[in-house]
Amino acid sequence: MIKVIVAGFKGRMGKTTVQMVNENQDFELAAVYDPRATESNLNEINEYQALDVPVYSELQQIKSAGLDVWVDFTSPASVFANVKFALEQRISPVIGTTGLTDEQVGELQRLAKEKKVGGLIAPNFGISAVLLMQFAQQAAKYLPDVEIIEMHHNNKLDAPSGTALNTAKMIAKVRKEKVQGNPDEKETLPGARGADYQGMKIHSVRLPGYVAHEQVLFGGLGEALTIRQDSFDRISFMSGVAVAISKIKNYDELFVGLEHIL
Repeated sequence: MIKVIVAGFKGRMGKTTVQMVNENQDFELAAVYDPRATESNLNEINEYQALDVPVYSELQQIKSAGLDVWVDFTSPASVFANVKFALEQRISPVIGTTGLTDEQVGELQRLAKEKKVGGLIAPNFGISAVLLMQFAQQAAKYLPDVEIIEMHHNNKLDAPSGTALNTAKMIAKVRKEKVQGNPDEKETLPGARGADYQGMKIHSVRLPGYVAHEQVLFGGLGEALTIRQDSFDRISFMSGVAVAISKIKNYDELFVGLEHIL
């Protein structure tokens, strides 16, 4: 069985991950971690009374021996330190937390190669989101004028979302940087045109009731194309998380994007 530690287990994605790992016959929930935790064992929480799983609130407390995979759904402020700790302990990280900078990702990838540890940073674990990014990259070869709208719940900390930013990066690989719209346009309200990534505009919506949604809009002469993906429930991400947990020990480098191990 693959022994898993879930970081950020008190958050909504963390709770969903704990449930998935506990129900999967190939995984063992070996530990959980969250700086907000006051418990020492998961069975101190009503909904987990049947589980005997140690709870950690500080990285230095974690007994890493025997742990195989670190699943992280924490916060942009703590994810870098978490992943670095996991790699140094030779625990394979599976990261759903967004907010890492390109420089931080590069440093973590170098550390993974040095330690010969497989890992994954996934902007989105939803299969439909992975397909959206791949389809958008293909479409951009023929329709280079593109804008991205991402919609998430109102408690999301970072903007734009990791999925939207990764979509833009994938499109940029096949599209020359260009100025879109009227070159003389002027925002009468600052920010009205959204964030700019190599000429592509990215718009972030934060509203209660939403989970995770994205539209990629392409425009051409006399035509338009919209690619849309919707995640209505966090359980939709768990199939991708399970695949990552199952496969990641087979690698010795840190990937960005679930598509690399599918």
